[in-house]
Amino acid sequence: MSFMFHPYPYNDPDAINHVAGTEEIRSKMVSGLIAVAKTIVSHIKNGQCRIGIDGYPGAQFDALINVINQQLGDMQVKKISAHSLLKDKKLINAMLKAYLPKDYDIDPVLLYGVRYEGGYEGFQDSAKVSALKHVLMDNHTAIIVYGRGALCSALCDTYDLRIWFDITPKQAVLNTKYGKVCNLGTDEPLPYAAMMRRNYYCDFEMAMGLRWELIRSRKIDFYISGDDPEKMNMLPYLTLKALFDKLLMRPLRCRPVYLEGVWGGFYFKRLRHLPEGMRNCAWVFDLIPLEVSLAVDMNGKQLEVPFFTFVQVEGEKLLGEKAYEQFGGYFPVRFNYDDTYHSSGNMSIQCHPDEEYAMKNYKELGRQDESYYVCIAGQEARTYLGFREKGDCEKFLTIANKVAKSGELMDYQQYLNAIPSKPGMQLMIPAGTIHASGRNQVVLEIGSLTVGSYTYKLYDYQRIDPQTGLPRPLHLKMGEKVLHPERTAEWVNENLVNHGKVMREGKGYQETIVGEHELLYFSLRNLTFEKEIFDDTNGTFHVLALVDGERIRVESIQDTSLFYVANSMDILIVPAYFGRYRIINEGVGKVVVHKTCLKE
Repeated sequence: MSFMFHPYPYNDPDAINHVAGTEEIRSKMVSGLIAVAKTIVSHIKNGQCRIGIDGYPGAQFDALINVINQQLGDMQVKKISAHSLLKDKKLINAMLKAYLPKDYDIDPVLLYGVRYEGGYEGFQDSAKVSALKHVLMDNHTAIIVYGRGALCSALCDTYDLRIWFDITPKQAVLNTKYGKVCNLGTDEPLPYAAMMRRNYYCDFEMAMGLRWELIRSRKIDFYISGDDPEKMNMLPYLTLKALFDKLLMRPLRCRPVYLEGVWGGFYFKRLRHLPEGMRNCAWVFDLIPLEVSLAVDMNGKQLEVPFFTFVQVEGEKLLGEKAYEQFGGYFPVRFNYDDTYHSSGNMSIQCHPDEEYAMKNYKELGRQDESYYVCIAGQEARTYLGFREKGDCEKFLTIANKVAKSGELMDYQQYLNAIPSKPGMQLMIPAGTIHASGRNQVVLEIGSLTVGSYTYKLYDYQRIDPQTGLPRPLHLKMGEKVLHPERTAEWVNENLVNHGKVMREGKGYQETIVGEHELLYFSLRNLTFEKEIFDDTNGTFHVLALVDGERIRVESIQDTSLFYVANSMDILIVPAYFGRYRIINEGVGKVVVHKTCLKE
């Protein structure tokens, strides 16, 4: 799995959270670019003369400012772009060299970097910021400061009105891809891959950090959701918070992001009726916390927000107090489906870094562990996990390095442990374990918290990247540093392929642990039942995936009007705040719900 460089431009119409009793919220939401601009201008007329508008990278500030200008009429209001506060681009580029190193030896396509933690202050000229602060403190001047960094800590308290302009991560990527925005501190677009690398390690990090600071200090007055500028919605922040509070009272489903890939399959394309134009569906980002969104329907009126905005606002009630403290407010587990069903090949042979390597080299939040749950397995489906026997790691690396230069194919199956895939099989993949999902299956991938994604491809069958027309990049030197050669077939079968442990059972139901390992902080379980099963969050979130069955209803025990109906392969979040709940089988026969929770 790589960064979300190429999301397919499709909004799943079925992944929507319907919330009733929102008449008051609806009445306070302003919809449409012109209506939003008029509302902002009305605040200026009412004496709120100093306005700061900040937002997520990719937000279309210029469109909003242009329409505000149209609505101002004869009013004299000064508009200042926050871009004018930045240091010279040469100074910014020099500063970023440490975060975006150019070491083609270990990172041939410059995919990875180091998380930038300096905030907007590191990009801004302090003298320019100080001068603007003095201007803003003049109560006789009507000013709108707009753009990324407008609500930086030095200026935030000088405004009468503070507005956050959000867009979803998918739209931020698409706006970058289609040339609508540049990286902060640049005047023209960089090559796309370089723009996205800088986005992930700098621009997105700065924006998420500032948004979190503003939320925690309660310094957002109005919130704009604006993937489509013409159809943007604006509502008071306290109204947004009231809506989020309502969402917390029910199971939630995020809006997935779908991606094509060189090894992509067709199971999800058919299951979810994805667009004909998609050549395949390789990844389904059902719940990658920093990449997906929440779509909400309020009696016909819709609002879409980044899921991580919701996490930042409601973190403790969503995650539970213990998890919130343990993971610093981040949603600590990520979920996606890898679809190779009826595809032309396997996923790449790969591994991921451990905590020491990830934190030292990327300033990451921790190690990258993963797991595969086999949902669908066709003929000859298999999963590769670990080496076959002692000494195979060294042999594999020797040949992999050779063919990386020569372009020859290698017989990787001589060295890798191949496990015949069966639905219901759980395979755990601690950092440093060589692995790959083979062709003709669908696996639910569950991973640990990382802001980026560090997949070191060790061998990729000499395939060509359809986006670049070049051989797919390998990261053998990085992989060599983190691989565990001792994880052979014998060790894997004893430690990583869990055959189940019954936790509880009764008439018509059973809860079984299908995956736990001392290196992984989450517990992977199956809920198997005929009619219904009861559960309790006990103060920590659950994530449910309907991996076998057609349809279930997840509802609150206390209030059955608080529910979500999920279809096959849908993934739901049960907030820690939800408490006791029931899962009802609305289909035929037994169903299996995969449950992820944190280990006690």
